[in-house]
Amino acid sequence: MRFVTWNINSVRLRIALLERLIDRLNPDVICLQETKVPDAEFPKQPLQTLGYDHLHVHGMKGYNGVAILSRVPLSDTRAHDWCGKRDCRHIVAGLAGGIDLHCLYVPSGGDVPDPEQNPKFKHKLQFLDELTEWSATSGILSRTAVLVGDLNIAPLENDVWSHKDMLTVVSHTPVEVDRLDRLRAARDWVDVARHFVPADEKLYTWWSYRAKDWERSDRGRRLDHIWVTPDLTPKLAGFEVFRAARGWQPKPSDHVPVVLDLAL
Repeated sequence: MRFVTWNINSVRLRIALLERLIDRLNPDVICLQETKVPDAEFPKQPLQTLGYDHLHVHGMKGYNGVAILSRVPLSDTRAHDWCGKRDCRHIVAGLAGGIDLHCLYVPSGGDVPDPEQNPKFKHKLQFLDELTEWSATSGILSRTAVLVGDLNIAPLENDVWSHKDMLTVVSHTPVEVDRLDRLRAARDWVDVARHFVPADEKLYTWWSYRAKDWERSDRGRRLDHIWVTPDLTPKLAGFEVFRAARGWQPKPSDHVPVVLDLAL
């Protein structure tokens, strides 16, 4: 079974790129973040035409939004809200074999890495704390699961173009990395990217729109992640950061799709 996760940065704006991705990668399940569309206006018809008859969408106008598009049945679909906000950042669906699939979009946190000065950064840390507490105390601990999405944190030194330069930049600060480590440890999640790609190798999934030549400068960050519970580790069959999509026109997303193959 092939999974793809992608922060598409507006599904309606980039529906043609999504169709191109499907043609190239032929995934069974697609998880999207930043869909930026209310559920009633989600472009279901072109996706159902391509075989994605099972949809779980949770979106809002202009911001955030997550979706699971599947060629295989989904069950027990749920949406979770954190920090007292209904801001459409976390959905879950059941797959055959008793697997829970989480599609997650963690707040970006703004520009200033200080929760006292920056409410957006405070929200990000609170979001991660609540999610970690829930992970450690809810029934998720006993379930086989896949978690994918834009977690908006690059945790390792080689997940950013310059560890030294990025230590004070939101997405790679020690306090964020610590929060993400706690979340991963709460369920003993396996970081699929670093299962396949050694930690001493550079690996990115995001490049800023501000770069005149993103490919040449290559100042990236690994913000998009796939995690699995330990019992799925023997079934890990393949992984890819689909870097080519960053150059697709017109108007590419600043994130690229990340691919997981599971031998189920």
